[in-house]
Amino acid sequence: MPNATTRPKRVRRGRRAPREDPARNELVARSLESAQQCLFNQDYGTAFVHYLLVLNLAPALKDFARDSFRFTLFKWAEELDSLGRVQDLFDCYEQALELFPVDEVIVNSMGEHLFRMGFRDEAAGHFHKALKLKPDFAEAKENFYRVANWLVERWHFLMLNDHQRNRRYQQAIQKAVRAGCSTVLDIGTGTGILGMCAKQAGAAEVYACELSKTMYELACEVISANGMKDHIKVLHMKSVEMEVPKDIPHRVSLVVTETVDAGLFGEGIIESLIHAWHHLLLPPQSSQDMPLSPAETGRVIPAGATVFGFAVECQEIRRHHRLCASEVGGLSLSAVGGFHSPVSCSPDADDSSEPYTTERLSRLPGGYTALTRPFRALDIDFNNVQELEGLCSREVTRIKLPVTQAGVLDALAVWFQLHLDEENSLSTGPQEDTCWEQAVYPIQNSSNFTVKPGDELTVEVSCEDAYLRIRAIAMVRDGHVVSLDDWEPGPAPGMAVTPEAELCSALSCLQTDPQRAAQSCMLECSEIALLNNTHYHSCFSRALDKLLSVLRSSAKPVDPDAAGDCPSAEPLYVLDVSEGFSVLSLMAARLGSVRAYSSVEKEQHQAILRLLAKGNGVQQEALEFWLNQVEDDSAVLQRPATEKLWSAIVLDCVETCGLLRQKLVEKATLARCLLEDGGRIFPECIVVYGLLVESDTLLLESAVQGREPTLGFNIAPFINQFTVPVHVFLDLSTLECKHLSQPVELFTLDLMNCSENATQRQVEVQVCATGRVTAIPFWYQVHLDQDISISTFTQDSHWKQAAVVLQHPLEVTAGETVHLSVHLHKSSISIAASKEEEQEEPVAMDSASSTNTVS
Repeated sequence: MPNATTRPKRVRRGRRAPREDPARNELVARSLESAQQCLFNQDYGTAFVHYLLVLNLAPALKDFARDSFRFTLFKWAEELDSLGRVQDLFDCYEQALELFPVDEVIVNSMGEHLFRMGFRDEAAGHFHKALKLKPDFAEAKENFYRVANWLVERWHFLMLNDHQRNRRYQQAIQKAVRAGCSTVLDIGTGTGILGMCAKQAGAAEVYACELSKTMYELACEVISANGMKDHIKVLHMKSVEMEVPKDIPHRVSLVVTETVDAGLFGEGIIESLIHAWHHLLLPPQSSQDMPLSPAETGRVIPAGATVFGFAVECQEIRRHHRLCASEVGGLSLSAVGGFHSPVSCSPDADDSSEPYTTERLSRLPGGYTALTRPFRALDIDFNNVQELEGLCSREVTRIKLPVTQAGVLDALAVWFQLHLDEENSLSTGPQEDTCWEQAVYPIQNSSNFTVKPGDELTVEVSCEDAYLRIRAIAMVRDGHVVSLDDWEPGPAPGMAVTPEAELCSALSCLQTDPQRAAQSCMLECSEIALLNNTHYHSCFSRALDKLLSVLRSSAKPVDPDAAGDCPSAEPLYVLDVSEGFSVLSLMAARLGSVRAYSSVEKEQHQAILRLLAKGNGVQQEALEFWLNQVEDDSAVLQRPATEKLWSAIVLDCVETCGLLRQKLVEKATLARCLLEDGGRIFPECIVVYGLLVESDTLLLESAVQGREPTLGFNIAPFINQFTVPVHVFLDLSTLECKHLSQPVELFTLDLMNCSENATQRQVEVQVCATGRVTAIPFWYQVHLDQDISISTFTQDSHWKQAAVVLQHPLEVTAGETVHLSVHLHKSSISIAASKEEEQEEPVAMDSASSTNTVS
């Protein structure tokens, strides 16, 4: 029965239409007019404030004003960025997102600023959100793939695809847990695989920590998907910040970790384990006390490691770490005492130096030659805290190495054997089928240090600052000790000399000129490799000379009356906007009647160019530094003077990693407008070449492969979200692959006539061998003019190659045709592969992403 006391329902009246507020409407109209006027006057900050007022008072105008508001925001953000007003910049974006919370363009743009300022995790979140708002948003995809390389490094895929490594760790963890280690801490958990192994083996409590926010979130996803969310506690923090009972309730009986790099100690394992033994682990079993059960004592997996090494000759290492050429493009380099890379174990190395770099020796172009037998450099017991604490204070160890093979001493290469327990170990040696690279300690002498059988090298091993430092310091030849630090150039390799002459040359090193040695300059490895690329500089020298000669011959004579008593031709203006260190401007300056401008920014680089200019007789006024003269560093491309135009502009078009530089087409379009009649952009065009290959190596380095779970755990779907479809820094000459076609031309990019570039090209590729097309490696022919060009795929090239890795490999038979669809969008070239009706998503190739995107 209905409730008789219920009051009758009120009838809702229709809402009245909001009354017009003339004053508000007048304010909105005036503010909108002021915003547009400020925009016209390029007063972006004031325009932004007016737009905020308008859109807050009149939300109905959002669709009308969206594009203008975006433009204003982006321009104002650029100004704030250039002024270093970071907080104001992000405040503006937050205000913009309050008005347009689902605007994918604004979300993506904020992510770009975050990424440039080093906030990679936050940037990734914005790029991911932009993609959710608009899944086909090409710029957001490019940005997400770019940041994916930083957030989930490529070695994660290699390690998860390394089945032997995974099984060995699993076996060692199972053995320890079943022996009684019931409480486990996984330090640097990554995907969570080692912690899950411990739980699967029967551990009662499992804890894990991870510093990277992205990897922490990924580990949480993986652990939850594998039904262990309630059994493994994951902490987003460094292990050295963990405390008992604040973070974990009590000390654990087992720590598992793989926080090691190619140099063993580079990821901080020593610091982590010292802290763990003092604060997180149960005390170790003591030989003096009564035996305790494993549950009552602490231990670490891996239990220890042994470091090995040998001396090597390797042209590829040499040309990246020291100067091999005495002159390039007609420039003598003798004015500078020498160039060295920032990789050095020398006692006088500055704080920016790293003690070693890493290489996969088996893949180095030209290979390597072992000059000595392997030596044992170091043993370390991770279960001995006193040994860990004493590592940095250990006395320097000196090891004598007999030379077994004649050659040039270029580096000491180092690897290690990781002892997981008494039965299981992993080796990172150069001959092993492993996911690991080797540590390389280059020799930084300014000249070749030749050795021969009968010589003996002295090598020092130390662990300063918990980094493994290994350096060759001397050689003993015929009873005489020769310091490597003082070595002076001897005869060229291969020249026949007497033993007496060899010895005299070696001993003459003791008379070195300290002033000359002090002039040795540091460049990045890629910059040294560029300086060693003599063919590159020779081509530029010829092309510049050829162009400037033509322009001089066609120049109008200067009026003697206007020029005064000393008539002379107007100088030709040349601008080099190469990234990093470049001598191209100096090569132009020495050609006479040229005003050359370099865009090098570092003071040290400018000092080197001045030194080289003086040594090559170039007048001081012929070489200037462009960034010292422009007010806005972001507007590098502008006239040399109000009434002047450039005769030549050198653009840096290809990244060292093998991709086209970001915004290349936009820069070329602007540069074209700044040229005088007959002037030229170098290069004038770029031709992209590629071929079809089958390469399991590229697949393993790009994503977790196979449908089978990794050690029974479902990991691949989660980490493969961070798969990037373009592999960079590739050495195609040593890549393990099967060529399925001949090289073909994929695309031509005309930088002198950017408006005439096609946006799409269909390429038919004839298959010459049966197999699976898994990737399309590509490289460039860089044309300086119609007659002079440079390939990025040669033995002496400072560039690497790149490869599109297909998401779905194509099965092909010899004689078939594969269709490639190549697209150009801004500076991004994308490529799709198909066989008749089969389709493959296009993959973008430019440096907007360090490994690039699916468009």
